[in-house]
Amino acid sequence: MNEKVDAYMKGLKIWKAEAEELRALLLATDLVEDFKWGKPCYTYNGKNIIGLTPLKESCALNFFNGAVLSDPNGVLIMPGEHTQNGRWMKFSSLLDIKKHTSLLKLFVKESFEIENSGIKKPKTVLTAITFPEELQSALKKDTKLNKAFNALTPGRQRAYLIYFMAAKQTETRIERIKKYTPKILCGKGFNDCTCGLSKRMPTCDGSHKYAK
Repeated sequence: MNEKVDAYMKGLKIWKAEAEELRALLLATDLVEDFKWGKPCYTYNGKNIIGLTPLKESCALNFFNGAVLSDPNGVLIMPGEHTQNGRWMKFSSLLDIKKHTSLLKLFVKESFEIENSGIKKPKTVLTAITFPEELQSALKKDTKLNKAFNALTPGRQRAYLIYFMAAKQTETRIERIKKYTPKILCGKGFNDCTCGLSKRMPTCDGSHKYAK
């Protein structure tokens, strides 16, 4: 048991009983309890397997490798439209947890098997997101930008595409592309740290906001 998780559980104001019940079930397995990103996290052989997150409408478990788990009944939920690997299993009561305890244990067991077997998680499919015309135009005009963008990992490319496409107006998309061109040219992803102050490199953790 992790002391930080102990403190976190004591301070919960919603779904406390459900979170404690789920915690007990996870601790009864070979998972190791940790505290990451401000929430309880459970690892196996040093790899993140499950996150415990009380939400507004339910208490959820985030299976980091959920996309490759066997889920014929469709219990696991994709958190967001563009989420790749993570899947949530939500609970609305203690009775709901007891009802799905056996299934939860099967998911945990399969997660161990996946990590031990080295099964690869699904690769990001960039074709699922449209390249905005504004970006296509910018890449054609700037060979350096084109080379730098194509050199980014699929995940980093996807993050930029999602951000650019989120803008409804052409002018806004152009502004966003111009703003992040220097970052792309440096080989940095949309969520990557550029100031060197992040404690979670290469990801930006917002430390630059508190720098004097």
